[in-house]
Amino acid sequence: MSQQAAAYINLEIYEDGRNLLGIAKVTLPSITYPCVTISGAGMMGNMEVPLYGMVDAMTVDIDFLTTTEEAVTLMAPKKHQLDMRIAEEFWDVENAEVGLWADKYVVICRPKNINPGTVAPMSAADTKGSFAVYYYAAYKDGKQLWEIDKRNMKCVINGVDYMAEVRKALGKEN
Repeated sequence: MSQQAAAYINLEIYEDGRNLLGIAKVTLPSITYPCVTISGAGMMGNMEVPLYGMVDAMTVDIDFLTTTEEAVTLMAPKKHQLDMRIAEEFWDVENAEVGLWADKYVVICRPKNINPGTVAPMSAADTKGSFAVYYYAAYKDGKQLWEIDKRNMKCVINGVDYMAEVRKALGKEN
């Protein structure tokens, strides 16, 4: 069966198992691998090499409709675990039917900045927050796609932990 993603239908954001934000838009963290530049004999100039399994600093951005009590809750300078639960529609090409995937993104983060937005007649405040991410996982229809745990040196992509050998080389248990 060939299933093609169509669109996100809606999302809910939870902290500690309760619906937290209501109306919000989320820009998920970018996964960037830090690189070193190497050069030397036998090479033609410089070469950029992504470091195996290492992941650069990550940020999640959340745009709120207005400065809600929930948005203010996320201003607390402490760790927040957020679950973004998403209904994503897909198109079943063979059967010409639509279906739904239950997607989920989990981040453990701390606030970097909160911008209360703009106050103007007949407009939303456009409150925004940026959060430093220490843990980032994604699931599609119950299957884990990735898990990045910076504090525990894990970089799991499609079930492969690319930092397992690094932890082993450092004498850490897997």
